[in-house]
Amino acid sequence: MPTFTPAPWQPLPAPKLTEDLQENEILTSADLWPVDTSGPEDVVIDAHGVAYTGTADGSILAVTASGVDRVIAEVGGRPLGIEWYGDDLLVCNADLGLQLVSMTGSLSTLADGFEGVPFLFTNNAAVASDGTVYFTDTSTRWSIHDYTDDLLEGQTTGRLFSRAPTGELSVLADGFQFANGVALDPSESSVFVAETGRYRVHRHWLRGDDAGSTELFLDNLAGFPDNLTFGNDTLWVSMASPRQGIVDLIAPRTWMRSMSYRLPNAVKPKPVRHGIVLGFDVDGHLVNNLQDSTGRVAITTSARFHDGRLFIGSLMDPHIAVHDLG
Repeated sequence: MPTFTPAPWQPLPAPKLTEDLQENEILTSADLWPVDTSGPEDVVIDAHGVAYTGTADGSILAVTASGVDRVIAEVGGRPLGIEWYGDDLLVCNADLGLQLVSMTGSLSTLADGFEGVPFLFTNNAAVASDGTVYFTDTSTRWSIHDYTDDLLEGQTTGRLFSRAPTGELSVLADGFQFANGVALDPSESSVFVAETGRYRVHRHWLRGDDAGSTELFLDNLAGFPDNLTFGNDTLWVSMASPRQGIVDLIAPRTWMRSMSYRLPNAVKPKPVRHGIVLGFDVDGHLVNNLQDSTGRVAITTSARFHDGRLFIGSLMDPHIAVHDLG
């Protein structure tokens, strides 16, 4: 366990859930596809509409509207981000690194550390057409089992990696406070990365005049951004929770952060049960505002577009929410 060393920062005033961000209950009517256990954090969909996800008990599952169709594999650790890698599933295992899972259940590891140091918190990924994998390592200090402590501490050790088809790893960008979701734009000229602890999304350019540079794409979001995906010409940003006044209050006050760290886990800040999924165009304009202020669809950690519907994952709930965009 690292020594808790809080880093102060001053957040901007949180946007209110009004006007373009008006609080609503659009997601309340979503269908809930039951999962045998909790935490289908991310989801991908096949051509037949079957959803694949990883859950808190280390299972990779195939899920339909009636529930779990079959268990694909048991991967150990905590699977988070999941992507297609050809016909196989690429799994970001928070505890064990990047894993490849076949539909027959065979399991292999693509990367579990960098320069001799194991990854502590492999989180989310995007796969390019040439097989390059872009993925985040959330923190070099805290694992998923202490994710609240990483957010409380505020150190900026999160990184964005690329893994070439040859297996070579490179750090594309670093200095993120809780590096999280990853998404490639449709042209694969840039990759987006969510910085959960600073309520923002960055854009790292892969090609063009700005190749190799990273710029701020979305700032001062109304919640904690989690996974990112592109679909239907939209960057879908899932919010694990709306902003919390107490979290913003203690952000610049290291003594308050230290006090919070010493509290029992039961009374540390937790996600608010208010689902939020926002959609942005490639210029950063808000085009979709989907919420569930009732908490039926909540702790929304991913949103995957497929055939006119959004498949929404949750870090804690025992279901995948499926919303028809109409």
